[in-house]
Amino acid sequence: MPGENLTRDEARERAALIAVDGYEVSLDLRSAAQPRQDTFRSVTTIRFRCARPGAATFVDLVAPSVSSVRLNGRELDPSVVFDGTRIALDGLAETNELVVDAACAYSRTGEGLHRFVDPEDGEVYLYTQYEPADARRVFANFEQPDLKARFRFTVTAPEGWTVWSNGARQSHDGGVWRFAQTAPISTYITCVVAGPYHYVTDTYRRGDLEIPLGAMCRRSLAKHFDADDIFTVTRQGLDFFHDHFDYPYPFGKYDQAFVPEYNIGAMENPGLVTFREEFVFRGKVTQASYESRANVILHEMAHMWFGDLVTMEWWDDLWLKESFADFMGAFSLVEATRFGNGWITFANRRKAWAYRADQLPSTHPITADIHDLEDAKLNFDGITYSKGASVLKQLVAYVGQDAFLEGARRYFKRHAFGNTRLADLLSVLEETSGRDMAEWSRVWLQTAGVNSLTPQVICGTDGRVEELAVLQEGAPLRPHRVAVGLYRCGADGSLRRYARVEADVSGERTVVGELAGAERPDLVLVNDDDLTYCKSRFDERSLDTLRGHLGDLTDPMARALSWSAVWNLTRDGLLPAQDYVRLVLDFAGRETDIGVLQMLHTWAQTALDHYAAPAWRAEGGRALAAGALRELRAAEPGSGHQLAWARFFAATASAPDELRLLRGLLDGTEVVEGLEVDQELRWAFLLPLAAHGAAQEADIAAELARDNTASGKRHQVRCLAARPSAEVKAEAWRQVVESDELSNAFVEAVISGFAQANQRELLAPYAAKYFGALERVWSERSIEIGMAIVRGLYPILQATQQTADTTAVWLTTHPNAAPALRRLIQESHSDLTRALHAQETSSRG
Repeated sequence: MPGENLTRDEARERAALIAVDGYEVSLDLRSAAQPRQDTFRSVTTIRFRCARPGAATFVDLVAPSVSSVRLNGRELDPSVVFDGTRIALDGLAETNELVVDAACAYSRTGEGLHRFVDPEDGEVYLYTQYEPADARRVFANFEQPDLKARFRFTVTAPEGWTVWSNGARQSHDGGVWRFAQTAPISTYITCVVAGPYHYVTDTYRRGDLEIPLGAMCRRSLAKHFDADDIFTVTRQGLDFFHDHFDYPYPFGKYDQAFVPEYNIGAMENPGLVTFREEFVFRGKVTQASYESRANVILHEMAHMWFGDLVTMEWWDDLWLKESFADFMGAFSLVEATRFGNGWITFANRRKAWAYRADQLPSTHPITADIHDLEDAKLNFDGITYSKGASVLKQLVAYVGQDAFLEGARRYFKRHAFGNTRLADLLSVLEETSGRDMAEWSRVWLQTAGVNSLTPQVICGTDGRVEELAVLQEGAPLRPHRVAVGLYRCGADGSLRRYARVEADVSGERTVVGELAGAERPDLVLVNDDDLTYCKSRFDERSLDTLRGHLGDLTDPMARALSWSAVWNLTRDGLLPAQDYVRLVLDFAGRETDIGVLQMLHTWAQTALDHYAAPAWRAEGGRALAAGALRELRAAEPGSGHQLAWARFFAATASAPDELRLLRGLLDGTEVVEGLEVDQELRWAFLLPLAAHGAAQEADIAAELARDNTASGKRHQVRCLAARPSAEVKAEAWRQVVESDELSNAFVEAVISGFAQANQRELLAPYAAKYFGALERVWSERSIEIGMAIVRGLYPILQATQQTADTTAVWLTTHPNAAPALRRLIQESHSDLTRALHAQETSSRG
């Protein structure tokens, strides 16, 4: 990683010096189909202008070698001007032409041009992934978002392959694929996908507008590919954004590629969006999975306007695209598709990510201070995405939906194909709303931290509310537009809302006068309907009500918000983890929203593994497994809820009779009516068997023989690393930490199998090894792999004061370690100290 960083100051200096007119990129990828070929030829022609003739600058390129560099017809010596990451240029003219001929490397880490060999049929697949700055691994360029240009790609590929890029295909002759010139875009959203992909087409029509649609996946996944549903959501999204943005989709075609070993969820390359292929479902999944895929499709589509048409100047304003896409993804999901409960998912899942990120020592304002590319890489976090989206939802409540959307329309038209800063967006919102956006921006976008809102209810002797106030904690205190809901338990056992008012909350205490005189509530929700971004707290009566009646809440949004609030109480050490687990055991079986249910399963497991008193873990584990089995048998046969409970039972099973049941479900001697044990569920059942020593290497090999696919290989690797053996753990550690033999997907799988909660003693020796290897791993591996190792292998399961102290000592004694590495360790240290605090609460409770 050394030498690859670009600083904000360098980018600003370069942007002031040059303007890029266009790129011609020629890639020869024929070597990809040949074994043991690690590089491909990349020839780039860049035409650019210089504001100060005679000045010097540099071009970015990360490549094993460069054969020639020609600037304005003058040959430069690659051994002198190229240092492995940059090409130095001097004596620039007013107008310049640079030609770079390089040997670039295929990637096995998901960065740059990733090469994947399908184990099922031996076919080779390529795709690119660049954000924030990996286009330089494929072609020479000025790698920063504000140096937009037009791109023309030519790709030579093996016979039998098809190639796609951002632009429409112009010609195909003898394995040479030529593409139309793009509109002005940033380097990080250029894209090439190549290989024998299965490709399905459709067309979107709207008046005179006609957009060719395409969707692709590996051939061996074609039997699972539900392109019709993908196209349905795509058309619905295009209708929605055309209706609301009043700016036609600006990039011609709309291809969507589902690609293997992808590091992230998706990437908004204009005209050629890439997704992780796990969105091609190999087995039965719940509706929450289809909703999640639809949300991601719409999130990436929103980027065509927020991010691709109008792009942030530098990564400080990453939120200008990610926060908007996260918000618009949920907004369009609810308004345009069959997933009408999208805001419930947003409140329960996405905001949980934001709340955690906003309580880490690395929290930052939504508009962040990004010094360099390593900073940028780590800023794709819960603040930039979900807190930003939550604040935008609050903004819509503040200025009104019409003013917000009109501001977006003016923003697109005013800055089309350009770059912007925060002030550019605020100015149009001030125009359309008539509000002073400077103060709103100061408290919501330019400060960090999350506020807590707690109701304070004073009732008279007549049982009615004399005064209801909202107390705000956290710095800075912010203005919140909230809905306050009052709920009572009815004679029929239900818990229903009987009063609701919207109010502006500010300062430490705000009286909601409209609720004076209301009947005394059993439950007060201070952020009903989830209008603002805050942690909701409860008064004592409300919390007591939830302990006995959380499942009786009839409104699914209110239920989701209550579940989220009690989870935050658990994380903050204000509610014993065993109390949270009991709430899940008592009421999760009545949860109708499948996405919320699956989130409860995740939280319950986390509460048990990290926040519960160690002395209670065994008892709690038995209770969760028994509860999961009870709900599995009670669930409607064939339903998504049954599938969710089956997976949760597998995750919690540990007792001999529970493991025997899993084994029986695998070999067919046990049956749960309506439960289809497909291949993906088989692997979910085999993993706990392996982790508890009830499945051996031969069992795992036999399962791979049933599923000798890319997904099967990853499951196999995960199960092998999960076995409770010192030799197994040593080999897993060697594969990930001491060697670079594994691809990104297999690194992830090994780490996932390695760290099993029931193997704390077996994993204890690796805490010291972890801290000894940190700086070497960070310096030698790519940032993606480095992040995966540093985060995934942190000894969080050794949640002891000794581990916390060891972490603190490392931070103290390594002040000059890479800032991004220190940030990752600080975040993990924060999670561990939070777990210790929660364990103390649980021990007292």
